[in-house]
Amino acid sequence: MPDRREFLLAAGGALGAAALPGRAIEPVPAGRGALTVLFQGDSITDNGRDRKAADPNTAGQLGGGYPYLVAAAALAAEPTRGLRFFNRGVSGNKVPDMTRRWDDDTLAIKPDVLSILIGVNDLWHKLNGGYNGTVADYEQGFGDLLRSTRQALPKVRLVVLEPFVLPTGVIDSKWFPEFDERRAAAERVARAAGATFIRTQLLFDRLIRKTPPAYWAADGVHPTPAGHAAIAKAWQEAVRV
Repeated sequence: MPDRREFLLAAGGALGAAALPGRAIEPVPAGRGALTVLFQGDSITDNGRDRKAADPNTAGQLGGGYPYLVAAAALAAEPTRGLRFFNRGVSGNKVPDMTRRWDDDTLAIKPDVLSILIGVNDLWHKLNGGYNGTVADYEQGFGDLLRSTRQALPKVRLVVLEPFVLPTGVIDSKWFPEFDERRAAAERVARAAGATFIRTQLLFDRLIRKTPPAYWAADGVHPTPAGHAAIAKAWQEAVRV
């Protein structure tokens, strides 16, 4: 039986009509008035942001990835609306790391929209021997975090981006099937929390049918500018702040 990497490269046609159907992502109702939007996660979200910069809407604070692109488009489109964008992604984070800084980096900001992309390091660090968390640990920890966030911020709109990898760079057969199990866990957590779930893996599975995976993420994990732009577009279509 071919592994998942071979399947993605050789059988892309099977995704044809199923890839990103009319509404593969569930939209959050469009917001009105001022909003505070917070992006959380690991290095994919962090993307070189200035950790010393705290003010919203500044280039250094937002980093150079999809949070910056989302914020830039929204701020240009509605300059008088009072939108505030924050990025608090931290490179290398797993769910337990993010949980430890949650009070200061999330709850204190009191976001109206909270977007989270977390999960790749929960497996990557395990494969490297630096962590032993299971799929169940990931699902339990992530679920507990969203439940406690709902209690602290009852009106927050949650957005969960599906963890994703592309078949290139550091990604090989050792990642599977466990990575797919973690993707499924992220979706269960999102559904249980009433969050919008953005099918990022499906997005990239579709894109690599026509363009090599390295075009979107050179090492299979961290998006290129094109990859970040693809994520930003999917986020904007799903959330529509």
